[in-house]
Amino acid sequence: MLLYNLHGGGFMWKDIVRLSSLTIKNIKNVKNGTIIMPHGNNRSLDCGGAEILGIYGQNGSGKTAIVDTFSFLQQIMIGEGLDPKIGDYIDTDSESAEVNAEFNIFSENTLYEVGYNIIFAKSDDGIFIDREYINCAINYDGSRTNKNIFMDYKRNDNEAIFKPQKRLDELIGKNKNIKTDLIVAKKIAEKSNCSYIFGESSREILFNNESEKFKNYKIVLKALFRFAVRDLFVIDNSHSGMISTNVLLPMSFRVDKEKVGMKGDFAVPLMEPFVLDSERKELLGEIVDQINTVLYTIIPGMRIDIKDYGKQTLDSGEEGWKVELMSVRGDKKPIPIRMESDGIIKIISILNALIQAFSNSSICLVIDELDAGIFEYLLGELLDIFSKSAKGQLIFTSHNLRALEMLDKESIMFSTVNPDNRYIHMKNVKDSNNLRSMYIRSITLGGQEELIYEETDSLKISRAFRKAGKLLNEERKKGCDGNS
Repeated sequence: MLLYNLHGGGFMWKDIVRLSSLTIKNIKNVKNGTIIMPHGNNRSLDCGGAEILGIYGQNGSGKTAIVDTFSFLQQIMIGEGLDPKIGDYIDTDSESAEVNAEFNIFSENTLYEVGYNIIFAKSDDGIFIDREYINCAINYDGSRTNKNIFMDYKRNDNEAIFKPQKRLDELIGKNKNIKTDLIVAKKIAEKSNCSYIFGESSREILFNNESEKFKNYKIVLKALFRFAVRDLFVIDNSHSGMISTNVLLPMSFRVDKEKVGMKGDFAVPLMEPFVLDSERKELLGEIVDQINTVLYTIIPGMRIDIKDYGKQTLDSGEEGWKVELMSVRGDKKPIPIRMESDGIIKIISILNALIQAFSNSSICLVIDELDAGIFEYLLGELLDIFSKSAKGQLIFTSHNLRALEMLDKESIMFSTVNPDNRYIHMKNVKDSNNLRSMYIRSITLGGQEELIYEETDSLKISRAFRKAGKLLNEERKKGCDGNS
């Protein structure tokens, strides 16, 4: 669970950060692929309304690679050490991988077009950031600067703290102690195997710097960090896994109080009642209240209650409360939430995050397999409502094609067979076309710039099943003869 200060540290909390595109190279089975948000190329000073991007394609075609990349990107941008498993995601034929995230930051009649690029490299000791850099163009008062790199860190560059030297000089000014602090921060980042730009030691220096010449870049860095901490939600397949095993209900949430906000996953045990301290019990109550505001309209008449079994001492000796989540429908007797279907539990697990994305322009919610367990018609209704009335961004993968009938062509991208051009928009789509029908027709007949389905042969599949069945019968017969 992440805690963040809503008012401290000079953060520009009113800034709105929107993802415009994400490019990944040599990650899993994606040699090169770019997803583009519907408003990604818009340079207006107004961020506009909701943006939805659904990613569709056959199994193993790179959809989940996008979600996993968002997860790693978030960890890096909040200054955490690299997850060692990132090394397993680098393409087996490559020694490095690259991620480029493009953002639009809207701040006081100014638009910052920002790119954050990370290059990962393998070594005998694991994975590390070989290079990371940020570039920026500023749109203000009708003019736009060139998009130039303002902070470029290279791990193996022992001669420079970071480049370009001009930006470094602006940052240091006449205070030579800042230079020493930046050198120390670089050593700490390398030892901790985290981002130099967003690592804790660097942030303290960069965020508190008073240089007027570095002011715009400080705004950018603060806004990106805030976005990663407070506004980016990534819900991957581990959520569905916990739900399907009926062990935990992981509720993604964000709760803002007067001075301090909290964001993360509140994991609720499903098998039996559990014990919470007073602070977590209060937090669970706030999350449930927010969810109940919408839940009864999605699952007619349903709400969640927290059943309180009374006080119980925690292992630490502190006073706690034994509670259980219950499902309540009308006048019926409440039942434990674990008795509900996986689809309903899935909706509950993401609903607080959906509410946040619906009401906040800076929220970016990324969900893998959004359709898992959710009724097709309901999925379409939720997407339609979000596209027409929400404020934030929603990126999702799905196999259910209902979204293709509810969203416009700019809100859908398709994974392809070509690993060097993994994601494309469907071409030659007119407003009168049914995107779902076009997609199915393109699978069977082609006609797009890339092949979007690696054809399977039904006769070969049938023959393989018969062969497997024959082998099983032979093994079963041998087993019976051996026991006779």
